[in-house]
Amino acid sequence: MEPFTINPFQDILVQALGYTWIVAIIAGPFVFAWLFFVSYVTYKRNKFIFGQTPVLLEVKLSKMLPKSPLAMELFLTSLYQTKGESTWISRYIHGKVRPWFSLEIASFGGEIHFYIRCWKFWKSFVTSSLYAQFPDVEVTETEDYTSETHFDESKIDLWGSNYVLTKPDHYPILSYTHYGLEKDPDEELKIDPMTPLLEYLGSLKDGEQVWLQILIRAHKSEKKHPDKMFKKVDWTHAANEEIKKLKEKGKTDLGGISIEGSALSRGDKEIIDAIQKNISKTAFDTIIRGIYLAPLDRFNDFNTAGLNGSFKQYNSGHLNKFDNSHETEFKWPWQNITGKRLLHAKHHMLEAYQLRAGFHTPNKAHLFVMNTESLATIYHFPGEAAKTPSIRRIEAKKAEAPQNLPI
Repeated sequence: MEPFTINPFQDILVQALGYTWIVAIIAGPFVFAWLFFVSYVTYKRNKFIFGQTPVLLEVKLSKMLPKSPLAMELFLTSLYQTKGESTWISRYIHGKVRPWFSLEIASFGGEIHFYIRCWKFWKSFVTSSLYAQFPDVEVTETEDYTSETHFDESKIDLWGSNYVLTKPDHYPILSYTHYGLEKDPDEELKIDPMTPLLEYLGSLKDGEQVWLQILIRAHKSEKKHPDKMFKKVDWTHAANEEIKKLKEKGKTDLGGISIEGSALSRGDKEIIDAIQKNISKTAFDTIIRGIYLAPLDRFNDFNTAGLNGSFKQYNSGHLNKFDNSHETEFKWPWQNITGKRLLHAKHHMLEAYQLRAGFHTPNKAHLFVMNTESLATIYHFPGEAAKTPSIRRIEAKKAEAPQNLPI
């Protein structure tokens, strides 16, 4: 009778399984505790968020609005608010989150409206901040224009996209300063980069709708430091590292003396200046989402390309540009064999837009960082330079009579 022998590979397998059980027994409680903590924080945050009362403010523009985008930039700066999550107890025990605001433009059959959505707590603050910069507009609370829309694939079709930046956030887009609008030129001399978007929105036919929202919240140091475990950094860290790399590339040695940046090309110098200027201004975490919808018999695929094309004028070859990250399209047929994935994507896009969600689970979306200058470029109130006749404007602002008038 031959002696019993164990195959060396079997021995390794048995030992591996033994170690796996030991690791599972030791690490299991920690993994369970972590999953419980994450679930608890998610639950508390959603409870806090849905406990807020949303308010939609419509901004009706006056016929004479000679303000440059700089006025919008000053207004946006006032929205940098971190109230509610100043301590770890507020963030992780009570589930509080800092507020976010939604800057929106919507076209209903070619009629263009401007909106700002916030929590009721911030209504008076947002209203007064708007009037401080734009005394000639009229701000009124209105019903949510998205609330009556339900995606029924037998009646309407929907296309939606999230817009992202193709390069790291610290690379800026072409802002209104590139178009000379910071100088506040005469209306007939203005070149407003928002004009293509407004012309596109004004060209929609009866029954067609386009919604565009820009979600913003105060940017903070929340990204893990690449070298230090317990340190958080904001977007300026990556920007300064990029500048350092560019300067290293342009370093020259003269007689044993290293001169940094002396051999930089003109393009690299422009990039460094642009990055430094970009990170010098107030920054916001940003999510940009667009939706085109229409009845089945009026849905026009051309209008999806029109929405994407409305962002081209902000693109720069050596700086940054927008790209549409489709949520309601699939490149390959096997990605959507049954058609259910596409329907789910459309429902999800509509729901996320209606909730103005994107910063937190379960509707977390891709976000990037933009400063007030860039945001004011893609969202501001156009003056007479925008000749689009379908922009909803008022003859004059409605205001109450002064209280000190004699009776």
